[in-house]
Amino acid sequence: MFFQERVGRYKKPFVLVKFRTMKLATIAAPTHTIESSAVTRLGRVLRRSKLDELPQLWNVLRGDMSLVGPRPCLPSQSELIIARDHFEVFSVRPGITGLSQINGIDMSNPKALSESDAKMIKTMSLKCYLGYILSTIFGAGRGDRIISQK
Repeated sequence: MFFQERVGRYKKPFVLVKFRTMKLATIAAPTHTIESSAVTRLGRVLRRSKLDELPQLWNVLRGDMSLVGPRPCLPSQSELIIARDHFEVFSVRPGITGLSQINGIDMSNPKALSESDAKMIKTMSLKCYLGYILSTIFGAGRGDRIISQK
C-alpha cells in the first residue's frame, strides 16, 4: 500500500490510499507519463482486475471520496486542474469510477476528461450512479494509459 496526496472537492488536498502497482523507484507522476516497465507483475494483475482501487474504499468511508465522481488528480497536474476549474468539476467529491472511466477517457487528455466529468455531474441520477458502478464491476473502461515500451 502507499499513500499519495491528491486534489479533492473544492481543490482541498487529501491523502489517497492505493495498492502499490509500480516499482518503488517510480516517480510520482500521472500514470499516462510512466513507462510500462514501471508496473510490477502483480501490479498488472491488480490494474487489469481493477482490484488496485479497493483501498480507496477507506477514502470513501472517510468522506474524502465518493464511489462515483471524477478521478482525483495529482496537485502537479496543473493543465487538468485549470480545465476542471473551468468546468466546475471540483464542486463534487472525487470518485473511484465515473463516466470518463467507463468510456476510457483518462488524464492524458485534460480537456476531454474535464468535459466528460462535467457532463457526468450535470446528468447524475441514482440510475446513472448505480450504472457507473455496475459498468465498472463488469469491465467497462480500459484503466489508465501507460506508455508502452519500445
